[in-house]
Amino acid sequence: MKSKHVIVLFISIVMMSVNVLNAQSLKLNPKTFSMTILGTTNVHNFESKATQASGELVINSSKQVQTMIIEIPVKGIKSNEKLMDTKTYEAFNADKYPTITFKLTDASSLQVNGNDISVTAIGNLTIAGVTRKVVLKSVGKVIKPGVYKFEGSYSLKMTDYKMTPPTAMMGMMKVGDGITLKYSVTFEGPAIN
Repeated sequence: MKSKHVIVLFISIVMMSVNVLNAQSLKLNPKTFSMTILGTTNVHNFESKATQASGELVINSSKQVQTMIIEIPVKGIKSNEKLMDTKTYEAFNADKYPTITFKLTDASSLQVNGNDISVTAIGNLTIAGVTRKVVLKSVGKVIKPGVYKFEGSYSLKMTDYKMTPPTAMMGMMKVGDGITLKYSVTFEGPAIN
């Protein structure tokens, strides 16, 4: 009886090892990455852009998403106004929490139609040290074998992440609580067989 359990355990380990060996790692291309933060103030609308990012998408041997992580340095967020950038870094508490992170927990809905992809990604978004579960709906394309591009947007409230919306000009200019993240991300790696 014991030998039967050992054989089953051995086969399980071998199968897990094969899946790990056949997993495909795709890296985020920082040159094609873009994320725009759109928001409002009581004076005018504003727009900031994330200028840096890193990340990885791992697809298993069954061509299912196994893991995904994206990291964005807060101090890589830039606008056309230096004061706005300073206020942004203060709101994010960038010295204490220097990175915005998204970690996938479930790619529940994945539809592929030719080169077109539609995906609902559920994961943990960490901003200013606060982690919340989010649902991101993205559309994508297979650019070429091993290259996948995804686009979408997500709206949130800064106060949900315990952030205080920035103010300027001695409180005369106030940033609204709601912002929208508009993103485009490309993952690249060797073609998946």
